[in-house]
Amino acid sequence: MYELDFNTPAKIHFTGIGGISMSGLAEIMLSKGFTVTGSDSRESEITKHLESLGATIYYGQKASNVAADTEVLIYTAAVKADNPELVAATEMNIPLLTRAEFLGQIMKNYHTAIGVSGTHGKTTTTSMLSQIMLEANTDPTILVGGIMPAINGNTRIGHSDNMITEACEYTNSFLSFAPTIGIILNVAADHLDFFKDLDDIRHSFRRYAELIPEDGALVINSDIDNLDYFTEGLKCNIITVGSDPEKSMYSAANITYDEFARGSYDLVVNGETKTHIVLKVTGEHNIYNSLASIAAAHFMGIDDNSIIAGLQQYGGTDRRFQYKGKLGDITVIDDYAHHPDEIRATIKTAKHYPHKKMWVVFQPHTYTRTKALLPEFCKALSEADAVVLADIYAAREKDTLGISSKDVMKGIKKLGTEAYYFPSFSEIENFLLENCSTGDLLITMGAGDVVKIGEHLLGN
Repeated sequence: MYELDFNTPAKIHFTGIGGISMSGLAEIMLSKGFTVTGSDSRESEITKHLESLGATIYYGQKASNVAADTEVLIYTAAVKADNPELVAATEMNIPLLTRAEFLGQIMKNYHTAIGVSGTHGKTTTTSMLSQIMLEANTDPTILVGGIMPAINGNTRIGHSDNMITEACEYTNSFLSFAPTIGIILNVAADHLDFFKDLDDIRHSFRRYAELIPEDGALVINSDIDNLDYFTEGLKCNIITVGSDPEKSMYSAANITYDEFARGSYDLVVNGETKTHIVLKVTGEHNIYNSLASIAAAHFMGIDDNSIIAGLQQYGGTDRRFQYKGKLGDITVIDDYAHHPDEIRATIKTAKHYPHKKMWVVFQPHTYTRTKALLPEFCKALSEADAVVLADIYAAREKDTLGISSKDVMKGIKKLGTEAYYFPSFSEIENFLLENCSTGDLLITMGAGDVVKIGEHLLGN
């Protein structure tokens, strides 16, 4: 595989530069004095920001976008082999690297490179730990998969030897990374359009753990089934976090919630109560995300005062149980949950939130996931008081599996919960206006564009 010399600035081309991850990599390279060109389908706030930093961006992907003096072309897994820019680069003998391969090479330039992995919670935990690192003045470079208010975006360019990034398992991207601290939050069945089954997913997370060097650390949730499979034989430091203090180095005791479902707890480390933690984000799942953040911060040598202050500063990222506003006396929340485990966690959180009736408007994400996990989706959603289904958001897929949101609706009804399906957002909005009442809680949920329903109802 081609290795870029980061000490010799050259020209780099990014195919799909406007993506939330690719744009961050481009910004890092601009900060290092490299010449950056790129292409995307349309202009956006992200591309305009990159242009303001000195990038040259083309709209539409064409062979002519790739200059002969380009050192390397970076592309995402979504780009097909017949893409004209990839074809042109190959014909000119310009090396190609995937986004994951390139990010892995960037990580090698940092003394401390943290990769936050897990089926759920990556964005939140990356943001939590980033907030702690900022509070401790470690000046980190940050790449996060959502908008983090503290850095006014998804990327922060630091000037230290500290870096933190999400590490996604899809297409085994994270196996190209070079973490010195790896975090595994959870391991569940997902992305079954790529992985064969749960065992295949577990195998990939084990391989990710094996990337961590001997003087590094694996922070792992001890509640994961058959934990020894992931840790046995590893040479790095192993730090466990979880709900059981008997098998977790880091755990939470005396957990309480305020009137908005925000958690507080006593931090227990190796059986000893250390300090009291107060969170500004909701839900039990975020207590365990914060434990992973604290464990990694301690391994870095960050003091408890900075940890406490960082967690108190962290108020969440966009689309993670995000308060959107009030429709009369109806509270509107938006959440990115698109896997049964995430849905269950969000609904559990919402039960601590003041409301009379909980309405969930759910937009399933991809046909593959919906078909593979249909019973789990129905069971998780049935914990709400009422569910309204939108059509499946196809993302990268085509409708060839014979599955639809009507199947989800039928499964929820069989479990005794109110469920409705409408083929358009406007029909859903009209239904909600007619049926939601004073004091109700309305949650738009999913990884697609379902957020638009709540925003439209609120006049945003």
